[in-house]
Amino acid sequence: MIKAIVTGASGKMGGRIITLMQDKATGLQLSAAVEKKELPAVGRDAGEVAGCGHLGIPIGHAIGQALLKGDVVIDFSEPSGTLGILPEVAKAKKAIVIGTTGFSKKETDRIRDFAKQIPCVLSPNMSVGVNLVFKILADTARVTGDDYDVEIVEVHHRFKKDAPSGTAMKMAEVVAGTLKRDLDEVGVFARKGVIGERKKKEIGIQSLRAGDVVGEHTVIFAGPGERIEITHRAHSRDNFARGALVAARWVVGRPPGLYDMQDVLGLR
Repeated sequence: MIKAIVTGASGKMGGRIITLMQDKATGLQLSAAVEKKELPAVGRDAGEVAGCGHLGIPIGHAIGQALLKGDVVIDFSEPSGTLGILPEVAKAKKAIVIGTTGFSKKETDRIRDFAKQIPCVLSPNMSVGVNLVFKILADTARVTGDDYDVEIVEVHHRFKKDAPSGTAMKMAEVVAGTLKRDLDEVGVFARKGVIGERKKKEIGIQSLRAGDVVGEHTVIFAGPGERIEITHRAHSRDNFARGALVAARWVVGRPPGLYDMQDVLGLR
């Protein structure tokens, strides 16, 4: 049984991961749970906070102590939290699965540097379906080429802090990479006023925030006389949590390196 440490343990995703891990078929066992020191969940039982019953594992705030108890870290926290624990995770030579989103390019480069020392799965979306969509998008962009305009629309709940979503950005990166475009140059994140005619190579990425939407992403390929829309709708956070558990099982024992869910699912 692989022993897992969950960071961001009192968050929505952390709670679902802890709950689903109670199914022994996952091959994972919760060994420690970690949160920011100032949060009220620290000191409480991780299972009770997650809503799956008493587990006898209190939520701590010291990652160093937790690392002594586990084989892999599953991190759904925030960028500063992830970057804060990585030096100790690397020093302890533990594997890590990072589902946190909102990293800047510089922060992603730091994660890449740490991944030279430990096996690390970094993915903005752990869903099997979304990662299948990434592959479909690459195939679609390859066929439609520059003759089709590309627009991405993502919708999330009103509490989501980062925009665009990490998944929408990954979708844009997949399309841009396939079309050999620089997303920093062609990405358009807002339109207002008299903006002129749409540039041929633009990739539009728009964000909506409303209600309790778990996550919805639509990529539009609009060409002469037709429009292709590829949509993924998440009905529950459990599909992300299950994907993270699959990644945690997969990454333990791998050589150091930066992996993603395409690697985990064998989609490359």
